[in-house]
Amino acid sequence: MRIQPTATTDEVLAELGDRLRGYRLQQNRTLEDVAAEAGVHLSTAQRAERGANPTLETIVRLLRALGRLDALDAFLPPPLVSPIQLARLGGREPQRAGTPRRKRSRKADSDE
Repeated sequence: MRIQPTATTDEVLAELGDRLRGYRLQQNRTLEDVAAEAGVHLSTAQRAERGANPTLETIVRLLRALGRLDALDAFLPPPLVSPIQLARLGGREPQRAGTPRRKRSRKADSDE
């Protein structure tokens, strides 16, 4: 099942838990085995598979134990900088966000 933009946070977490469980079952591994390799308590791994709000650290540990740490690249790929923005910044990537400058209206120019 794909995660839809309209899904609630609870639905997304439940899907995440289902996927973790699916990775584990594909490898025919017990939850006890994966939890031990991940260095998390069994109940923590059980909660993660239920989608009961696991921490990001727990997810990373479980994915590493399952050999699926690469899934994080798909989850949160590096941000892309548009070629136009890159040219505007002289080839440098943006380092901070700023407030866009407002253009002065022609009326303001003619009043001066």
